[in-house]
Amino acid sequence: MHKATLEKLYKKYNRREFVHPDPLEFLYAYPDPLDREITAMVAACLAYGRVAQILRSLSIVLDKMVPSPRVFLDSTSENELRRIYDGFVHRFARADHLVALLVGIKGCINRYGSLHNCFMDGMPTGKDSVLDGLARFVQYLLAVTTSDPGHLLPDPARGSACKRLHLFLRWMVRKDAVDPGGWDGISPSLLIIPLDVHMFRIGHYLGFTRRKQANARAALDITQGFRSVNHRDPVKYDFSLTRLGIRAETDFFVELNHVFGLPQK
Repeated sequence: MHKATLEKLYKKYNRREFVHPDPLEFLYAYPDPLDREITAMVAACLAYGRVAQILRSLSIVLDKMVPSPRVFLDSTSENELRRIYDGFVHRFARADHLVALLVGIKGCINRYGSLHNCFMDGMPTGKDSVLDGLARFVQYLLAVTTSDPGHLLPDPARGSACKRLHLFLRWMVRKDAVDPGGWDGISPSLLIIPLDVHMFRIGHYLGFTRRKQANARAALDITQGFRSVNHRDPVKYDFSLTRLGIRAETDFFVELNHVFGLPQK
């Protein structure tokens, strides 16, 4: 169902030239997955609000970590992090939330050697998605931090779609012209769609969900719909499809109707 159309969109939009403006672009500076996973985690957790504001906030945070986020966290104490990021604000997130997230990341790396190893330690076998593993990963992060990162680190166990965390996994697990990968221990077949307003509307257009709220159940519905098209890589089309709603020159409803030949809703 729709596979030929989705593949056509993938070939058209799944290119680096269409990435900007997107927090994903910060990952390309780091060929080492140990640096990239930290950058990806920070970028995904701050990926809410206006994109210009997201990119500004990420520049403030990540510019302090060059040339190696891994070395930066390893050599910087919590007190130093509080001094370095004093006064940081990104919409509802303050410096204490950011530092709590960074301390959690650092703690998991100290304990497991990498965020990848930490995730794999909590990933149960025989599951059809990363959901349980992601919930444990968040609990591991919360267990080793010293304060509350607030909404920067949502809990998948509470029923949220957790779009930003699934975006993080898409970046780190998939590898193609856009997603840089680096986490080889997880199959792309287990990923869940990062559900935002654009993908929620697309899911309704394609008949993958009838739910009224963009929650975890809707994300699973839509993922299953894409899995029926591509069971090995159900999140493959996420970047290409969300370009329809994100890129300024594209009218979402007009192009969606044009691409799929579906009535506007």
